[in-house]
Amino acid sequence: MEFLWVLYGVLLISAIVLVPRMLRGRGVRAVAAVDPARHGFVPREEIDIRLPGPDDELTQALTVTQRTQDWRAVAALLKGTPAEGELRWQRVQTLAGAAAVELAQSPGTGGAWLRTWRVEDAKDAGGAAVHAAFLVQRARREPAGSPDVRMILEEARTVADEAALLAPGDPVPYIVALAADGDFAAAWEKIVSRAPHHMGAHLTALARLPEDAARDFAERAASSAPEGSLLPALPLFEVFAHLPDVILVRSLFESEVVSRAIGGALYATEHASPSDSVLPVVRHLLAAFLLRAERFPEAVEQFRAVDGYAGAAPWAHDADPAASYAAHRAQALAGLERDSVRGRTR
Repeated sequence: MEFLWVLYGVLLISAIVLVPRMLRGRGVRAVAAVDPARHGFVPREEIDIRLPGPDDELTQALTVTQRTQDWRAVAALLKGTPAEGELRWQRVQTLAGAAAVELAQSPGTGGAWLRTWRVEDAKDAGGAAVHAAFLVQRARREPAGSPDVRMILEEARTVADEAALLAPGDPVPYIVALAADGDFAAAWEKIVSRAPHHMGAHLTALARLPEDAARDFAERAASSAPEGSLLPALPLFEVFAHLPDVILVRSLFESEVVSRAIGGALYATEHASPSDSVLPVVRHLLAAFLLRAERFPEAVEQFRAVDGYAGAAPWAHDADPAASYAAHRAQALAGLERDSVRGRTR
């Protein structure tokens, strides 16, 4: 592909929407002598930073669209993606992110396929949803304090309203409206009536709330989640979003609040469907927290489940996500080896 794009859909946990802090603290130590291949992991140079996990249909459709600038491939993909579940929301965000990156790289011409899509099939609900999400991401890319942000977000809300009219049962337009600083109560009511346990919607709402309200919101959602939902992991995302810029003590990751959040996320991953498209997103963040808590066997287990991908928080916020992911993975493997040696020498 001509450029590297990160899955912006989950991605409401990315810098575009949630603007979380990295898992700072003691930093990532350089770990030599840990060969990932020896543990069955892929080399750093083969790590895909575009997605948190595999979505071959999306990758293929977007590759065709970017190569030919014909929007029909991605439009067909969205038409075949059910409104139920998380996958449609993620794909809308990813396509919007791809267009936003293209435009940033080639101002005035990049992302032309999205503009053509909207002109040639203005009644396509998928095109309207992608356009609205694209505007949100474009606004988030504006410099802080830019007067253009308010105007772009207003346009995003207008387009999201169009998308909602074109697809009455789809929660995605209302999630995008929520991300565009739309009326919280009105958008949330529409979302809950369509998809009350939508993880992406909850992540979006989390980003709109102040810290105390976000904590209460995450705890309530986690405690009322149905079996198989990933919502019990929501408190971990809340903790991540509100980490201090500098973490001076390791004990933070062993505190009751963080331990409970980790426990909820572990429970969620153990009970979720393996096909849940948000599952890799949870696993990436969980791996980072388990590493910081020096729970190395559990961290390695999560790294193994998502290995080969780095398009998720916290790695996606670094200039080189693959390097960040690989460094943290190496640290987890080194910890595992060290613990193993200590266990044999006792």
